[in-house]
Amino acid sequence: MISDFILDGDPGHDDAIALAIAAYRGRVLGVTTVAGNASVAQTTANALSVVQLLGLDIEVHAGAATPLNGIVGEYASFVHGENGMVGAVMPELTRQVVSNDAPGFLLDVTQRNPGAWIIAMGPMTNLAAALQRDPALVDRIAGISLMGGGTFGNITAAAEFNVHFDPEAADIVLRCGAPIVQCGLDVARSIRVTDAMIALVRGLDSTFGAFCGDLLAGYLANIRALTSADTEAALYDVCAVLAVTDPELFHFSERHVSVELEGEHTRGMTVVDQRSWMSGGAVKWANTIDVAGAQSVMVAALTAAP
Repeated sequence: MISDFILDGDPGHDDAIALAIAAYRGRVLGVTTVAGNASVAQTTANALSVVQLLGLDIEVHAGAATPLNGIVGEYASFVHGENGMVGAVMPELTRQVVSNDAPGFLLDVTQRNPGAWIIAMGPMTNLAAALQRDPALVDRIAGISLMGGGTFGNITAAAEFNVHFDPEAADIVLRCGAPIVQCGLDVARSIRVTDAMIALVRGLDSTFGAFCGDLLAGYLANIRALTSADTEAALYDVCAVLAVTDPELFHFSERHVSVELEGEHTRGMTVVDQRSWMSGGAVKWANTIDVAGAQSVMVAALTAAP
């Protein structure tokens, strides 16, 4: 059965690959954008570029420029570059954003298409705002699959970037009552960009393959420059899509997950209760992923792209 998806994110190298997988494995109903990896103006332009390159006849709606508290955090330009997609040759845009009301689109599209999944791949500001406007949103969707959090951090010692950028939004989403699948850093760092992957993608005889070859090469070079090591770059957001399209690739546990909002050193931390006797939590927490299987699906999606 083909699933319907609405993708909410801050493209982003990994968002681009995730969108290609979602379009290959299901039906994408639309894309909403948020500030995070770059400003919302830039992430929206990036989303339009990827949608255009994939030939998708879907709407893109711009969303939140700031977190719910109105305080703009630091964008992840040190990871993804100033434009959020360092390395990529961006096309001349022929697509336009439909609105600047991403929360409104989330409410409208789920009314017209009940049973869709919302896949949140950036700060969760748009989704939280939609839930604040209409808490009954949770009754119209199949669930929320999100990339965020972890039992450790990357933007701070305790907090992962997406949650740390807007902890209040993440808190609202995790307490909303919808079925939630969560891929934290523990599993999302497993899918990696390697030199061999870049060579494979560049060997694809397609426009999107050429785009992704440059995209992934730029990302990997940026990560190696950032870390001063011959390392690999994680495609975090891919996991949030695969957790819905190919759940058999994962091992999940039911967990209680909450967001720390106050701690001086722990603001934005996701507290994942892993005590064996605390079963039956509201979050379907991804523990592990079949890396080879995930890479196979990713390569198939990129191969099928125009």
